[in-house]
Amino acid sequence: MLAAERARRRTQRRATSLGDKRICVIENEFGEINIDEKLVSENMASKEDLIQMDNGCACCSIRGDLVRTLGGLVEKRTQFDAVMLETTGLADPAPIIATLKSNQWIDDNFVIDSVLCLASAKHVQSHLDEVKPEGAVNEAVQQIAFCDKVLLNKVDLVNDEELAAITARVKTINHFAEIITCERSIVDLSKIVGVSSFDVERCTELDPVLFGVEGAEGQKKVHDLSMVSSCGIAVEGFLDVPKFNMFMAELLQARAADLYRTKGVLSFAGQGAQKFVFQGVHEQIDFGPAKTEWQKDEPRWSKIVFIGRNLDRKYLQEKVESCLVPGATE
Repeated sequence: MLAAERARRRTQRRATSLGDKRICVIENEFGEINIDEKLVSENMASKEDLIQMDNGCACCSIRGDLVRTLGGLVEKRTQFDAVMLETTGLADPAPIIATLKSNQWIDDNFVIDSVLCLASAKHVQSHLDEVKPEGAVNEAVQQIAFCDKVLLNKVDLVNDEELAAITARVKTINHFAEIITCERSIVDLSKIVGVSSFDVERCTELDPVLFGVEGAEGQKKVHDLSMVSSCGIAVEGFLDVPKFNMFMAELLQARAADLYRTKGVLSFAGQGAQKFVFQGVHEQIDFGPAKTEWQKDEPRWSKIVFIGRNLDRKYLQEKVESCLVPGATE
């Protein structure tokens, strides 16, 4: 889907609207002839801010190049405030995220701030409806499913009714992603850089109605052939650590390919005020203590977000509830 948005005006404006932020752009171009590098470099304050990776997709053939490129930036970390990786429009975000999180040295030196998806309001519906050969993925669906923010561009080319339908469609795939509308890809940088939207603890800031309410907007059935949707599960109380670990292990063993993103904030029995968080991409799960603890009078709600194919809300709700420890108070 990003490929449909790699228009010249977008590329030029992206490079000139960064304000006071110093952004290092890593651009991944798929193809033998690189057009975007020239368009971007002509508008960068310094051409040293642009790093090009050509002739391959960051999610597959050049993941090693991505790791080496990031490694080379560590010594220059004082020269920029953030790194922006612009993938080819053919990219699947999952293996890119997995590459970054599985490399301990990269994970120690970089933090994933947000995953952005730039979509054309004029064309996104046709991309989502595109039928792929058996076994192939719909890149548009996956990019929306994995992202934290959707930049819905070219809204000036659709009417209010069309925009409402597009927004509902996107929310059906990923109810938890913020949608930012824009024209000519002009966006306030403070909305997309330094926002920590990939941080799992931010999911607790979501509207509570998204968790456990049948008929919520994000659960509507639509004509999405991919059957990708999102649901939030919330339970009050204390989870049993072994039971929850077993539930997640069994779920991932059976459904890892269908689970695009999972993340949650958890309250475990026997752990005092310690709050736990986890973040997953397919079968890869990062788990650990949260940055903050449960406050004395804070209700102990465990909240888990699932984004993937053919999700069964009732099953997931029941399985998470079965992990609760009856009568536990801490």
